[in-house]
Amino acid sequence: MKESVVGIVHSRLEAENLVNALRSSGFVENNISALFPDKEGSKDFAHDNSTKAPEGAVAGAGTGGVIGGTLGLLAGIGALAIPGVGPLIAAGPIMAALSGAAVGATVGGVSGALIGMGIPEYEAKMYEGKIRDGNILIAVHCVNGDECKRAEESFKANQASDIHRVGESAVNKK
Repeated sequence: MKESVVGIVHSRLEAENLVNALRSSGFVENNISALFPDKEGSKDFAHDNSTKAPEGAVAGAGTGGVIGGTLGLLAGIGALAIPGVGPLIAAGPIMAALSGAAVGATVGGVSGALIGMGIPEYEAKMYEGKIRDGNILIAVHCVNGDECKRAEESFKANQASDIHRVGESAVNKK
């Protein structure tokens, strides 16, 4: 299992700046995830509204013009409706975790998916609350400690808060 660096930013501009910084540091879009509240409603999404989960909880969005800007370049963008959390937009590897058929109230929604990514339960619940309050979660998957260090530096330089390294080797260090 790879490690990831996860953090919170407070605005879409901060999220785009962080994603740009991560890309400039050598991270590819497929390894960057974003999760944030859908304040405008999934009706504003791109043309492809195909169902991604049996419950109809996830609506896929066409690549490209979903949300525009840097965040629109991330892989697997889609709209989600998570019971108890509300409408969300997700992109990157976190989208796959959230769109699994088991995601829902029984698994803990966002918290359950984050725990499945290796984030400790306490931090996962904290992140879910921050997302619910309108913040944006950004995660980047690393292949080694040097990459994680580079990611952490990008997070700090771009006003991210609640920055944590998670995953198999991070859990083994605790």
